[in-house]
Amino acid sequence: MTIDNEIIHIRRRIHQYPETGGNEYNTAKFIESKLKGFKIPYKRVSKTGVVAVLKGAKAGRTIALRADIDALPVQEDNKIEYKSKNNEVMHACGHDAHIAIMLGAAKLLSAKKEKLNGNVKFLFQPSEETSDGAESLVRAGVLENPSVDVILGLHVCPWIKSGKIGLKYGEMMAAVDKLTINFEGEMAHGAYPHLGKDALIAAMSFINSAQHIVSREVDPVSPAVITFGKIKGGDGYNIICENVEIEGTVRTLNNAVRKLVKESIIKKLKATELAYGVKYKLSYQAVGNALINTKEITKFCHKTAKEFYGKPNIVILENPSMGGEDFAEYIHKVPGNFIYIGTAKNKSTSYPWHHSNFNIDEQALPKAAKYIEYTVEQLLAN
Repeated sequence: MTIDNEIIHIRRRIHQYPETGGNEYNTAKFIESKLKGFKIPYKRVSKTGVVAVLKGAKAGRTIALRADIDALPVQEDNKIEYKSKNNEVMHACGHDAHIAIMLGAAKLLSAKKEKLNGNVKFLFQPSEETSDGAESLVRAGVLENPSVDVILGLHVCPWIKSGKIGLKYGEMMAAVDKLTINFEGEMAHGAYPHLGKDALIAAMSFINSAQHIVSREVDPVSPAVITFGKIKGGDGYNIICENVEIEGTVRTLNNAVRKLVKESIIKKLKATELAYGVKYKLSYQAVGNALINTKEITKFCHKTAKEFYGKPNIVILENPSMGGEDFAEYIHKVPGNFIYIGTAKNKSTSYPWHHSNFNIDEQALPKAAKYIEYTVEQLLAN
């Protein structure tokens, strides 16, 4: 089997047997079986994470390559021979492709280990979709022994044409915070509202006032998003609501705006408490940092992309995304770069991430693996 066919075979095998975050036991075993075949030493970390180190013939830097391995709780609608066999679980974000690309790069680099001036560390990370995946590996020490000098990550992209590669200088993805707010009022009959404290009205007022933070308090040239996606409360159509819970997210690209938004939300909650006579409880969880690519590493990847893909096939992304990506937790500690691999060939390969019909042009995967191989070789040679 050629390396190209093997990479596609790996992707299809992983696609058929997806597992959600924290449950990737069979996925991890499959990855370990391939690494064993490539004669690359590995170990299990954080229950379902796999870390492997390929040592070159000479001492040098250590380059880490990360692939996320978890799937989503989505029922697949694709009509393909390698459709998910696990009910209501699907690789709807391309992590199967990331595994295949990095295993392909691992096999290619293993065949050249006698020529490598340094080490290559492969991080097969669980739970990217459910948060704490990257952080759990960092806590387990995957950036040490040997210490990582540069880390690279990638993601298949359904809005970049197959055969092209996407690069972003600087801020690429947002910091992610999660909010859970509980309002406690006093129940009363709906006909006698003055006898109660309406938690529902208080929650509605707060949600409206929070939307003004972005439009009136944040600098217009500094992106920020405040979204409340869930509200739960009430006991009956004619009862003043006693308890309401709302959940939402804040997305920002720099720490100053992140701090401003949090402080403003707390101020507005205190004002809501006074205005409506309710009490609030706030859980404000920092889910992840902003993904900010290291300029020097991005510049280097841009250079190798021109050499490997050709200048016409490079897409330089002008604007960041307000989506989150926990690769940021690695790049927050060591220099690195996150790359988009174009996989859109037609309508069937252009569905957005997390869609039940998400699929990719598999022909883009072998080239991506060879690009990673080439870039690692160049990084270790410089």
